[in-house]
Amino acid sequence: MKILTAPRMERCIGCHSCALACARLVHKKLSWETAGIRIHSTGGLSTGFAGKRCLACEDAPCAQACPTGALTLRKGGGVFFHGKRCIRCGDCVPACPVEGILQDRDGRIYVCVHCGQCVDYCPHDCLELRDPRTVTSGEVIV
Repeated sequence: MKILTAPRMERCIGCHSCALACARLVHKKLSWETAGIRIHSTGGLSTGFAGKRCLACEDAPCAQACPTGALTLRKGGGVFFHGKRCIRCGDCVPACPVEGILQDRDGRIYVCVHCGQCVDYCPHDCLELRDPRTVTSGEVIV
């Protein structure tokens, strides 16, 4: 299984193309608020942007917090999301240590499932889908 990484966020211009691709292709909605990846300014145009998304935790505290098994561990890190099992309780949202899960006003959950749909839509090649075994010791995956 591969994981979504953002190794070149210094190139990000905050266009939200990745988030819109995720929302449209994965969640069948057209809003960057309904995406598994969300782009935030880190203080303005001069200081850059950060991508909030699931970082593929090995133990995934969000899955442990889910009372129905809607989030299950994925081999290699991260989670699978089983929407039909989700009761929209939101217990997974505060359990995520990196704010990688979003819950909308209707209680729907949006989390990156590392599908890579967003990668081709980033105009500045900030994102990539990688095998977690190729990450070198000490490398930070942001």
